[in-house]
Amino acid sequence: MSDTPHFPLSAVVAADNLKLALCLTAIDPKIGGVLIEGPRGMAKSTLARGLADLLASGLFVTLPLGATEERLVGTLDLDAALGAGRAQFSPGVLAKADGGVLYVDEVNLLPDHLVDLLLDVAASGVNRVERDGISHRHSARFVLIGTMNPEEGELRPQLLDRFGLNVALSGQPPPSERGQIIRRRLDFDSDPHAFCEQWAPAQEALRERCRQARARLPEIALDDQTLEAITQRCFAAGVDGLRADLVWLRAARAHAAWRGAEQIATEDIEAVAEFALRHRRREGVPPTSSPASNPRGAPDAASDPAQGQGQWGELPAQALPVGARREIPSWPKKPQASALD
Repeated sequence: MSDTPHFPLSAVVAADNLKLALCLTAIDPKIGGVLIEGPRGMAKSTLARGLADLLASGLFVTLPLGATEERLVGTLDLDAALGAGRAQFSPGVLAKADGGVLYVDEVNLLPDHLVDLLLDVAASGVNRVERDGISHRHSARFVLIGTMNPEEGELRPQLLDRFGLNVALSGQPPPSERGQIIRRRLDFDSDPHAFCEQWAPAQEALRERCRQARARLPEIALDDQTLEAITQRCFAAGVDGLRADLVWLRAARAHAAWRGAEQIATEDIEAVAEFALRHRRREGVPPTSSPASNPRGAPDAASDPAQGQGQWGELPAQALPVGARREIPSWPKKPQASALD
């Protein structure tokens, strides 16, 4: 892993829906990753990189647009195979991303032959390289994060559906948020290590909350009542296939774990509905109730990282009954000691 500091996810201004989607994916990687849509200059790659810090491996591997097939899947050295009696495998991007995040910027511009390879491996979790009758297999399980600007072209339906969740960023943040974004970016550029140290307590609180949610996840049942509610909504939305149902169910369970509950409630289903349906809804079907600008359970930039836990607090020991609601800790706000304040 690189020692180069990266902008911490806890310091990102706004983008609350996307931060929530990334946290849910960190809690349950089987959700299948996140597709981030938005215009240029919206820090999509910064947000995507923030997910790696929430995973146990911390791996973040980028697939360049101009990558060759060998760069993606790896290569076999036939000369070594003849001399040593076994193939020598040089790992590609897929091998390096195993257990971490595979990030594809401008994924809608990825060449078709690489899309086909990516689809095969994403479905099986195994990469197989063959050359002249010699083959090599290795695990390739990763969280797929893609970013795209819809104005630059559409994404192939097969790959679009492979992304578990889909979030769109607004290209017009209000002036108050724009100012905060610029200030924090300048602070980070001025002294990245000091900036990350200042946000370290908030970032660690976020990691710990995700760790506790992961530990709680297997204890939360994927119950029939929740499944019935989700399948009815997916049918009404006219989605093709069953991936939306499964992704929505997993995301709702991850959201329940995120808020410290022991069972899935209505608020968990609603909080992730648009994430699962946005890119799968049949054209002409009206959107479901999308997550609010500050959904319950999502961060909203309101605590001080200098105080460690801030408003994160401790996760509740007792779960709430189905349908019950309570206040949820929020995202950290800007530290008081800013170089530009």
